[in-house]
Amino acid sequence: MSAKSQSAYLWLIRAEYALLFLAAVFSMNWSKEPTFFIVYAIVLLASLAILICRSWMKPEQDWYRGRALAESIKTSSWRFVMRSSPFVDAASITIPRSEFREHLLAILKANRFIGDKMPTDSAAKQQIPATMEEVRARDLEQRKTFYSEHRIKDQRIWYAAKAGANKRASRYWMLAGVAAYAVAIVLALFRIEYPDWELWPIEPVIVLASSFVGWTQIKKFNELASSYTLTAHEIGIIQNRIGEIDNEEDFSEFVNDAEQAFSREHTQWVARQQAQ
Repeated sequence: MSAKSQSAYLWLIRAEYALLFLAAVFSMNWSKEPTFFIVYAIVLLASLAILICRSWMKPEQDWYRGRALAESIKTSSWRFVMRSSPFVDAASITIPRSEFREHLLAILKANRFIGDKMPTDSAAKQQIPATMEEVRARDLEQRKTFYSEHRIKDQRIWYAAKAGANKRASRYWMLAGVAAYAVAIVLALFRIEYPDWELWPIEPVIVLASSFVGWTQIKKFNELASSYTLTAHEIGIIQNRIGEIDNEEDFSEFVNDAEQAFSREHTQWVARQQAQ
């Protein structure tokens, strides 16, 4: 659900930018035919329709809420599997299982407003699969290894990769924006030299440059690169602690610290997105 909402939001932004660029091309008035101005008006109307659609549907809100729901369920699941608080050992597995089930129900009830956006095929699947309890039943050392390999290492690799990708994207879009502005400046100077030439694509190039800047602001490449890099380093520091743990209580505390680190980054991500 989150991925689909994100994709819908970004494609609406792309379509809006594309239509604005097309409108800038039409603004050069390179034809006097009535059909030309009709198409011009249609392009502007389409751009307005997308703006209204995006403002009304607000797919970015479903994106943020979907990711929040997914992260809440994921971190709760890892706490249950690792026997971390509040799902610690009990006289019977039915006790933490019941607590985990109630916890999931509370999360879903708090997110009922996005229920119609959730994929229906997942509703028929086992919500607490046997593999989760199989991992939970393992001894401390086995669970430590499993958590280190499949949670901490996986998250560290993901954040490091995303940090690099955002840093490269920031550099790419900055260079694209600079190039577009440079082209606009050159065209403006050439217009001085050739004042009789009527068709100068300065406005479309400026719209293109503005779109590059807007896309960079929407995607927040620099902020994400910095945030993801810091989180990757924080996870690396946390990872070094796991070898020192030799009892269930310390491991429970360790898992909670690690999950809080992941949740902290997500909370900051949501705050950044909603502030735009």
